[in-house]
Amino acid sequence: MNGIFQAYAITFGWALVGSISMAIGIIIALKLFDLSTPKVDEWQLIKEGNIPIAIIFGSVILSVGYVIAACVRP
Repeated sequence: MNGIFQAYAITFGWALVGSISMAIGIIIALKLFDLSTPKVDEWQLIKEGNIPIAIIFGSVILSVGYVIAACVRP
C-alpha cells in the first residue's frame, strides 16, 4: 500500500514540475516572439479577431509544450 502512495506522489511531483516548466516556457517563448516583431502588436491583432496571428501563437504554445514534455519525461 505504501508503494502506491509513493507512485502517486512521484506522479504528482512530475505533473507539478511539468506544469511549472510549461508556464515559464510559454511566458518566455511568447515574450521572445513579441520582441522579435517590434512593429506588430500581436495582442491587439488577436483582440481584433485576427485568426492567423492566433494560430501562430497557438503553434508557439504547442511547440513549447512538445519540447518541455520531452525534457520532463522521466
